[in-house]
Amino acid sequence: MENQQLALDRAFAALSDPTRRAVVARLCLGEATVSQLAEPFGIGLPTVLKHIRVLEDGGLLATRKAGRVRLCALRPEALRQTDAWLGEHLRIWTARLDRMDAHVQRRKNEVRTDD
Repeated sequence: MENQQLALDRAFAALSDPTRRAVVARLCLGEATVSQLAEPFGIGLPTVLKHIRVLEDGGLLATRKAGRVRLCALRPEALRQTDAWLGEHLRIWTARLDRMDAHVQRRKNEVRTDD
């Protein structure tokens, strides 16, 4: 359980930066080189490599060397874990809000019948 929590903490920390979220969005289309990932942002390779390291540490992507280039790819299992966590909390809050809405509707109906 603690390892799962640590993995989620790292994944969400990695996703806290808009550039890293954009890298993840790009990698949803498929594998890309570091240069391809850096291009749309107009940032240098050292900067994009730092972002990639954070995403790797967060378990969200994996890199591999192919000749002279480094290829990056998403790790779908990490995204599934964050999605599952968010989905569970969405279900909890949706149920709470539905109960609150039902309570408000009952109160409105009670007020109408008192008139």
